[in-house]
Amino acid sequence: MAEKKKNDATKDSKVGVDPYLVIVSNRGPFSFKQLDDGQLSINRGAGGLVTALSALAQQHDVLWVAAALGDGDVQWAEENPTVANVQGIDLKLIIPDADEYNRYYNKISNPLLWFIQHQLWDLPRNPQIDSDTWDAWHNGYVAINRQFADAVVDAVKGSDRPVIVFPQDYQLYMVPSFLREKLGDQVQIQPFLHIPWPSPDTWRLLPKEMRDSILSSLLASDRVGFQTRSDAFNFIQTCRFYLEDAHTYGSRVSINYQDRKIEAKPYPISIDVEKVKSLSNDPQTNIWKNQIAGFVGNRRLILRTDRVEPSKNILRGLQAYRTLLDAHPEHLGKVVMVALLVPSRMGVDEYQSYLREIMSEAGLINADYGDGIWEPVRIILGDNYYRALAAMQMFDVLLVNPIADGMNLVAKEGVLINEKNGVLVLSEHAGAFYELGDYALTVSPFDIYSASEALHEALTMPEDKRRNFADKLRHIVESADVRQWFYNQVQDALKAMTASAEEKN
Repeated sequence: MAEKKKNDATKDSKVGVDPYLVIVSNRGPFSFKQLDDGQLSINRGAGGLVTALSALAQQHDVLWVAAALGDGDVQWAEENPTVANVQGIDLKLIIPDADEYNRYYNKISNPLLWFIQHQLWDLPRNPQIDSDTWDAWHNGYVAINRQFADAVVDAVKGSDRPVIVFPQDYQLYMVPSFLREKLGDQVQIQPFLHIPWPSPDTWRLLPKEMRDSILSSLLASDRVGFQTRSDAFNFIQTCRFYLEDAHTYGSRVSINYQDRKIEAKPYPISIDVEKVKSLSNDPQTNIWKNQIAGFVGNRRLILRTDRVEPSKNILRGLQAYRTLLDAHPEHLGKVVMVALLVPSRMGVDEYQSYLREIMSEAGLINADYGDGIWEPVRIILGDNYYRALAAMQMFDVLLVNPIADGMNLVAKEGVLINEKNGVLVLSEHAGAFYELGDYALTVSPFDIYSASEALHEALTMPEDKRRNFADKLRHIVESADVRQWFYNQVQDALKAMTASAEEKN
């Protein structure tokens, strides 16, 4: 373990000793690639969690435990079998067995758990939980979770410092129970779930053994973080419903289980405000702005930018646009929908089929309404963040209509950097709804007609109202960036540790 390095790191707590913050996630903050000379290059991840942790690393010692996901990662892990410091962050990469990892990630995490939590299964046909699924559970998901937990235990055992462990997301539901089993109350355990937590009935899809193992493991934590209050409440109710010894005693924010009181708290994740603003002014972004302006011309721009996955509800968004053109022909030739779509999980049949349906619907709209000059819909496939940032600065309407979403950070990025007082049309099922909904046009993701009317209202909204909405949304995003998101989690853990220390004294 790294030595304590900041004397003022505990100024906001009474713990007295600088805590060691441990992040556990499937993907790490860095990836490694072997160069021609045999050396390894270090590529820093672009996600918000890396940004938040980099800021915290200026105040606390931070350890990140992740899986080696490529040949370069494996080489680095073999050369650094214990914890090593990389750019100010202590790093430990586990080397999972390839077959176990495939079962853990491609059989249980994706698609089983992810599909359940987004409520996307075609229930008459899927899921089919067979002997292969059970094998993947025991010899994949549980085994890899134990390997992650063992790596944390090896790194922190024997420490005389407070340790706070933050397992990230649905791939690591079993880590809290393994940590508690090995470390007892030596550590604070605080998972964060980046995806939705659905109502108790949804969890009937999992067999009792799997479901109860997941719930009891999460309840080995001190608190569990969620994107929204609704997710936290659903978690409490799910545990109360399925676990005999779990009791809420009327609380909506905590649950008692096996002589422990576990909190469920919302920590709405946000974006790296400074970085997004900086990249929006990058020369590459400006090149894409010119290209987009070339085919949009003087028309109004309805934008969406999503991964190609069923939960994003892209198909109904296109159908709402078709309905708009039918019901309000005054927009014909004067508006264009641009969909920037990033292919995702193309090895999964449902995703391939969904992309085919999207392309078919877009083609039919262009065939039915296009006039040889005006192309009503343009689908652009590929992962290009600079292009997305360029388009987000230019939209008149941003359509974000997911069926289920942990947060949907596109909504926050878009309203932050848009230069046209663009209007946000937002699904009430997006996590961002709870923060941004008051200054957006909110819709049910299943109501195509109302979504089309919301698009019309957005296109015809008076300029003063557009400006007011845009200013309010921008202020909300700027007031709580991703650093604040993680800082709040750390502070809650520190307060709990302080209270525990005072009780013992």
